[in-house]
Amino acid sequence: MLVTDINNVKIYNLSGGKSVPEWLVDRKKKEASKKQPADANRRIELIQDFDMPGVATGIAISPDGQYILATGTYKPRVKCFEVSNLSLKFERCFDSEVEKFAILGEDYGKVAFLHADRYVEIHAAPGRHYRLRIPRFGRDLVYHTPTCDLLMVGTSSDIYRLNLERGQFLLPYTTSATAIESVTVNREHQLICVGTQDGTIEAWDYRDKASCGTLDVASSLSGSKEVASVTALEFKNGLTIAAGTSTGHVLLYDIRARSPLAVKDHLNQLPIKKIRFQGEQKSVYSLDAAMLKIWDETTLKQKACIESGSNFNDFAHFPGSGLFLFAQEDTKMLPYYVPNEGPAPRWCSFLDNLVEDIESETVQNLYDDYKFITKQELADLNLEHLEGTKMLRAYMHGFFIDIRLYKQAKSVSETFAFDGFRKEKIRKQIEATRPARIQLKATLPEVNRELAKQLMEEEHMRSSKRSAIAKGLLRDERFKGMFENPDFTIDKEANEYRILSAVLQRSERDKARRKEQVQLITDDGEDGDEGSTDDDLYSEKSESEKEEDEEPEDEEMDEKPAKAASYKKANTIAKANGSSNGTTDRKEATDDADGFSLDVEEGASFNIIQPSRKLQNVSLGKRVTKLDHTTTTTQFDNGIGKREITFTTSGRSRGSKGEDRDRSRYQAALKKHKEERRQVIRSAKGVIRKRTTVKKF
Repeated sequence: MLVTDINNVKIYNLSGGKSVPEWLVDRKKKEASKKQPADANRRIELIQDFDMPGVATGIAISPDGQYILATGTYKPRVKCFEVSNLSLKFERCFDSEVEKFAILGEDYGKVAFLHADRYVEIHAAPGRHYRLRIPRFGRDLVYHTPTCDLLMVGTSSDIYRLNLERGQFLLPYTTSATAIESVTVNREHQLICVGTQDGTIEAWDYRDKASCGTLDVASSLSGSKEVASVTALEFKNGLTIAAGTSTGHVLLYDIRARSPLAVKDHLNQLPIKKIRFQGEQKSVYSLDAAMLKIWDETTLKQKACIESGSNFNDFAHFPGSGLFLFAQEDTKMLPYYVPNEGPAPRWCSFLDNLVEDIESETVQNLYDDYKFITKQELADLNLEHLEGTKMLRAYMHGFFIDIRLYKQAKSVSETFAFDGFRKEKIRKQIEATRPARIQLKATLPEVNRELAKQLMEEEHMRSSKRSAIAKGLLRDERFKGMFENPDFTIDKEANEYRILSAVLQRSERDKARRKEQVQLITDDGEDGDEGSTDDDLYSEKSESEKEEDEEPEDEEMDEKPAKAASYKKANTIAKANGSSNGTTDRKEATDDADGFSLDVEEGASFNIIQPSRKLQNVSLGKRVTKLDHTTTTTQFDNGIGKREITFTTSGRSRGSKGEDRDRSRYQAALKKHKEERRQVIRSAKGVIRKRTTVKKF
């Protein structure tokens, strides 16, 4: 008996023993010929000869619960097992494979088989009673008890009706679908429902012999790219129906509504083959080729799943119990027992006592004697030298190793794990001593969370102005609805937000550029010659002044970028003129021929109405000391008005070589400038001459 534990739900494979790797099968067979296998006492043969020569295709339980019928190949056949004797009762062979079969009575006395070659066989207790053929290949069949009609569907739009009481075909029900995949009948009000290849469920009332409704299942699967066909149908009661699709979805519907009550995805894109309900446990059993999923119909939470090494074809569940029987692509038909889904049936009640006895045993899912490890794990265990030896068996992307050797190597390697633990402990302690600079203790609201987080961060900033604004927005009762009422949620898709966000992004970008330029100017000042510079007079500023520089007022927003650009230009010109100092003064290209340069004091503003903020903050003594230089005043008259510019000497001592070099460089630049201006200037002689030749009338 193989025991697996999934979500704290134990699943007992009654026909399986201890699982071993495939490469050990041959060696195990040789050992089995000499002695009895070690896990023989863990195997349970629930039903004798419960297998098929080739593949099992279908399985069902009679309504009285006394017989199990299974179909398979090869040669195509049906087997009937009697549970009271736990053995095979009879076996019959066919000419072709069985697609589906239906038990017509309470026991095995009346059975209908739908074959793959369009034949339908009716079997009685002694054997085959009658054989007939349908026009198209069939895919499913069901027995309608009140009318004794055998309903068959297949690769056509018709629902074929064979009346077993009269022994003749009746007029078929013609649907609007191209092909029909499944059919079912509600046992309470006898409504006939078919699942089509077009992804719809069509309902028929046998009293009116007409369609009474169509339900579009494919439209409920919004994420599916292909049209999902309905491959399985099952009624829970008079109102609830479950539909399985070819895309691996199970949908629960109320037949009075068009939208599904719940949608369960198998997440493997495999068609659903069969669905069953367990009303007492509120469980749904849905089968695909890979697994049987057991899930809750109200919460859709998965309780457990049953998997096998081969693909599943069909399953049968004993009502009110936890026993499942599976037909798979293998010779064995597997019985599984899940105690959480119900007790064992009466004919195998010994399973409950057996489960209680083995609950205390250690449960291992797979490979009891071997452990699978990757190449990295092998290196961590320092067992790389075992590659290529018999101690390791290469498999896929890793190796199989004996579990005893693995435990010994693990115990040795764990002795060096203390160093890693110590480093991790030190790292956590260091991180604990360095908390975040801004810790938001308050909880963020549900509405406008990003805005609230930004305001909380600004509340802790140095700038008293922005901090006061943030506090007002967060604590003022007038703005309380902005973080509580969903109607005030910021719509990022609106055109107004896009326009405003562009302005904010431009403002943030300009602010970042200004910070970079100020940093560049500061770096240039640090790289200059020794001696004090003009900026030293303004280096002593209070914290409030720095905040004002970082957070300019609105009226200075347009002025600051221009100042920053002029700073950068001044530094470039100063370096081109060979200046050896690192000042941040702005220098014009027109230096005087005597060696003095045009120095505009840092912080000077060209706005006559509002003087520079930096110049106002400097004390009077420092201002007088700085302005105590020889000045030269020059007036310009260009016909529009008079302009006056004051030139101040730099006050720095220069060597004779430096002065000659600067003077010659200035003269060369001035000569080049005059030549460029001479090429650009156009003569006005022609214009004057043309004016003099104008005739007066």
